[in-house]
Amino acid sequence: MTDEQSDDKVADDKPADDNQTAANTLWGGRFAGGASDIMQQINASIYFDRRFYRQDIAGSRAHCSMLVAQGILTADDGHAILKGLDQIEAEIAAGRFEFDPVREDIHMHVEARLSELIGEAAGRLHTARSRNDQVATDFRLWLRDEIDALDPALRRLQVALLDRVEQHADTVMPGFTHLQAAQPVTFGHHLMAYVEMLSRDRGRFADCRRRLNESPLGAAALAGTSFPIDRVATASALGFDRPMANSMDAVSARDFAMEYLAAAAILSVHLSRLAEELVNWASAQFNFISLGDGFTTGSSIMPQKRNPDAAELVRAKAGRVIGDLTALLVVMKGLPMTYSKDMQEDKEPVFEVADTLALTVPAMTGMLGDLVVKKEVMEAAAGQGFATATDLADWLVRELGLPFRRAHHVTGSLVKLAEDKGVDLDGLTLADMQAVEGGITKAVFAVLGVRNSVASRLSLGGTAPAQVRAAAAKARGEL
Repeated sequence: MTDEQSDDKVADDKPADDNQTAANTLWGGRFAGGASDIMQQINASIYFDRRFYRQDIAGSRAHCSMLVAQGILTADDGHAILKGLDQIEAEIAAGRFEFDPVREDIHMHVEARLSELIGEAAGRLHTARSRNDQVATDFRLWLRDEIDALDPALRRLQVALLDRVEQHADTVMPGFTHLQAAQPVTFGHHLMAYVEMLSRDRGRFADCRRRLNESPLGAAALAGTSFPIDRVATASALGFDRPMANSMDAVSARDFAMEYLAAAAILSVHLSRLAEELVNWASAQFNFISLGDGFTTGSSIMPQKRNPDAAELVRAKAGRVIGDLTALLVVMKGLPMTYSKDMQEDKEPVFEVADTLALTVPAMTGMLGDLVVKKEVMEAAAGQGFATATDLADWLVRELGLPFRRAHHVTGSLVKLAEDKGVDLDGLTLADMQAVEGGITKAVFAVLGVRNSVASRLSLGGTAPAQVRAAAAKARGEL
């Protein structure tokens, strides 16, 4: 998908075969023979870049209108070109358009069909542009559309999370570090963490969109053009903020695609982490939630099984997204200025990631709406594993004035005692506690319950139900 010259003419020699005809149409008199079959296969990008057809036609419309406005094309030619482009777009949209790998890419398909429809005037459309700036423009337009479609899907996922946050602002569950019970938290607080992650994800995609929204059109092959074009006009017509400032950068930059893939990889990691939690919570060992029929499957041999396949696939697809990011980084890392055919490999990773996110984000949204929370099981688990030990240490500091390191040591001794007795901390007697630290009073038992523990965490961003509800309300306002 490259075009070093924008106005090559067809050779006068009669071609030997159809392949030679295609080669001469593209490259003019420089090539006497046709491409081998395997060269056609490796060289053609129409198998995947046909996705660009709407963007390619939009770019051609803007370019045509500008050429007419600048007096480079006649009004009659411009009218014929625009009418022909409308027909081509309708044909492709209706599935009536014939794609042929001999024509390489979407640009040459559109140009060839336009020539069939309107004749010689079609060849004037390519004046003052190259396929190099054409594909860079198409790619940016397409990716901009994908980001615009992704953002409302991410917003719906946040809303699904917030619905659960508000329902379970005071549902107590264990909070974990190292997958070991650490401190009691609320389920709403836990899910609110993912709302925050998704806010940052949306911000990353918005930043990517803002940076990619510059127009390469008019950079031509790499050096600009001698025609008196108006790049500001074409940029404006296509909804870009401005033309790109350097023609070499315009045709060779793919950092916008890398940035999109990087944002997608981070999002996919966030989705994978949440998917992992759903898998764990739905297991018999946790039993915190159950997932409905809509997002689970059964076993061909074990009738009792309900497998969280949707969550597992969301988790697995993060690896594909990360791989696609790595693939494009490796493609680009050794390329000199400006265009190299290697850059044909920039699109499939981006297409795959866009398709993946179009599945994983709605799947996660659906699972969150579908799951059933087992509040009693969660709360019972929150009281296990000496989860209120930190509350006890804080009480010793606050009420007895112990240095925190001393309070930590006393609490550790009490945990060991409770472990030896086979009880939780609130199962120790006052005498047991006073044998370790004489100043402890019966008031200590008020901080050892899990509900008291979460209610006390009133610091900004804490797990207290009041803070969780405030955070959810703030997030809804921002949405």
